[in-house]
Amino acid sequence: MELLDAVEQVLKSANQPLHVKTITDKLISDGLWKSSGKTPDKTVGARLYKDIKTKGAKSSFVMVAPQTFSMNGIPMLGEDTAPDMTLVDETQKTRSEGAYFTFIDCAQKVLEEYGGNKPMNYREITDRALQKGWLNTGGKTPAATMYAQLITLIKSQQKHGKQPRFVKHGKGYFSLSQSTDSSLTIQIEQHNQQVRKALHEKLLALTPGEFEEFISQLLVEMGFEMVEVTKLTGDGGIDVRGTLVIGEVVRIKMAVQVKRWKHKNNVQSPTVQQMRGSLGAHEHGLIITTSDFSSGAINEAIESDKTPIALMNGDQLVSLLMEYEIGANRSRPDLFEIDDEVLLVGGGKE
Repeated sequence: MELLDAVEQVLKSANQPLHVKTITDKLISDGLWKSSGKTPDKTVGARLYKDIKTKGAKSSFVMVAPQTFSMNGIPMLGEDTAPDMTLVDETQKTRSEGAYFTFIDCAQKVLEEYGGNKPMNYREITDRALQKGWLNTGGKTPAATMYAQLITLIKSQQKHGKQPRFVKHGKGYFSLSQSTDSSLTIQIEQHNQQVRKALHEKLLALTPGEFEEFISQLLVEMGFEMVEVTKLTGDGGIDVRGTLVIGEVVRIKMAVQVKRWKHKNNVQSPTVQQMRGSLGAHEHGLIITTSDFSSGAINEAIESDKTPIALMNGDQLVSLLMEYEIGANRSRPDLFEIDDEVLLVGGGKE
C-alpha cells in the first residue's frame, strides 16, 4: 500500500487529527507500511507536508497544528471551542459541485448578502451557506469548523498587524470589518503595509553581523533558549544556534542560517543541501531570508527520507517581527511604527 493511502486509512479510522508520531506508530503496528529508516515519523511528516504544499486545497490532508494532521474536511473542534491554531489556513477548501469554496469565503458571501451591515451568528452563517450550496462538507459539525476558522483568522491577522476581515461581537456573532468602519479599516491596512515595507528596507540596510543579532532577538521572542551567534568562520554556513522550547516539555536543537538578500535573489536548492550537511547530531535546520525561496529549494527542504529544513521568507520574517513588536511598535488600533532605537542601522553591505 502506498504511504499516503495508508495514512488516509489511519486518519479516516481515527476520524480526528493525529500527531505524526501517532500516525506512524499506527501505520507500523497495523502492518500498513514498513520503513527501514531511523526516523520513520519524519518521513511520514515530510510526505504529508509535501502533498499539502504541492496540491494545496486539493490535498486529502490538512495540517491543523505543528506535526498534527487530519483529513481535509473533518472538523477538529468541539461545538463551542476554538483554540488559537494559526496553522489552520483560511484557504482550506471544500468541494461543491466541482468548484472549491472556503469556510471564510462562504462567511463573507453570507454576510454580504444577508447581514445587512449587522452581525450574524456563526450557526446562521453556516446554515445559510449550506442552504445556498456554497458549502459542501463531510464534517459532522460544520458550524464548529466555521467558528474555529473565523476566530483563527481574526487572531492571526491581528498578530501580524493586519486589519481582520471579520469582527467578533460576542456570543458567536460576526460581521465584516468594512461594515463597522470601512474608512478606518483601509487607513489602518494602508499604514501597516507602509510600515512592513519600511521595516523590510531597514533590515536590508543592516550589516551582516547586525542582522544576525537582530534574528537572535526574534528567536528568543519565539521561544528559543541558549541562542548564540556562531563565529564568522568554520561554522559550515550556520549563523545562529539555539534550542526551541515548546511548553517546557519539547526541546529541539536548531541551527539557523540567515540570508539578507534582495527580493530578486531567491535562495536556491544548493543552499538547502549545504544547510542539511552542516547540521549536528539531533539538530534541525531553519533558513531565514529577506527575499524568498525557489521552488527547487522548497522541494528540497521537504524531501522525503531527509531531515526537513524549515524555511522563513521575507514576508514571514516581517510579519513575525511585527507580531513580537521587534523593530516596530503596536499602537491602538493595531497601528505599527518603526522603532529606530532597536534597528541600529549600520549601512553595511553583505
